[in-house]
This record gives sequence, structure tokens and C-alpha cells, in this order.
Amino acid sequence: MKTVFDWITMVIFAGLVVLFLQRSTSEGPAKDSVWHYIPAGIGCALANYLGNHGQEIPAIVVVVAVIAYTLYVLKPLGGLRS
Repeated sequence: MKTVFDWITMVIFAGLVVLFLQRSTSEGPAKDSVWHYIPAGIGCALANYLGNHGQEIPAIVVVVAVIAYTLYVLKPLGGLRS
């Protein structure tokens, strides 16, 4: 954990894990699949890689894209997807 990208991507990934676990144990039919979380997880890994190799601007773009994807597709603030 040497760079800020290590911390940022770890926090985002931990949030994704908590969201997945919360939704997978909730009552009722499943609205999310594990496949919905894969692009965000890969994005976190890519952003971390880019940030650790001196490519800060592309890493920031990927972090913003991961956050946008999470908010738009997974809707963590809007409850379960319909």
C-alpha cells in the first residue's frame, strides 16, 4: 500500500464486496448477479495498475468510470435494482 491509488481502489473494491454480500443475503429474488460486479472489479485493478506505473491521469479516468458504473448499474444508493 504505497500509493494513493492502492488506497482508493481498495476502498472502492471493499465497498463493492460489501454491496454484493448485502444484496446476496437479502430476502426475495436476486436482482444482481456476480457478473454485474466484474467490470467494476476489473476497473479497480486497472486503475491501481495504471496509478502504480506513473500514469495518474488514465488511472483517475478509470476510477471515475468505475464510480459512474457502480452508481448507474449497481445503484448502491437506490436499493435493489428493479
